[in-house]
Amino acid sequence: MLERVRALFDVGSKRPAEPTSAPSVGLFVDGPNVFRDEFDVDLDDLRDAARELGRVGIIRLYLDEHATPGLIQAAEARGFEVIVTSGDVDVKLAVDATALVGDGTVDTLAIASRDTDFKPVLEYAGAVGVETVAIAPGIHGRSDALQNAADEAVTLEP
Repeated sequence: MLERVRALFDVGSKRPAEPTSAPSVGLFVDGPNVFRDEFDVDLDDLRDAARELGRVGIIRLYLDEHATPGLIQAAEARGFEVIVTSGDVDVKLAVDATALVGDGTVDTLAIASRDTDFKPVLEYAGAVGVETVAIAPGIHGRSDALQNAADEAVTLEP
């Protein structure tokens, strides 16, 4: 029995175990720019888009102090870590995403926004070898700057 457990976990082997999981994806959602009346964005669609990129290690929704309790509750129920800021959502999201890219926490960085303020974050991630994805909240929410800075661009359809 012990030998089977060791074989399963490659315990006692001199060679390292083969990686079995998909790359770790970090999804960062700019709530004020994504959840607008003109876009029909669904939390499940955002989560599914991230899952298509690999194993989702971090999934965060950034909101300002005007966010409704219903949105916060719905996001948490769908597995999002909700970050509510009293200041600028963009700054908090950009700092957090850059820090996690810099320390190697994520292999793929996905940013859902239409705001070109995140272009430097995508460029930095690409420069250090992290795959990047720009997720637009709809056809009219696409940012050419974000799409061109990212390795891949995804547009959510209603």
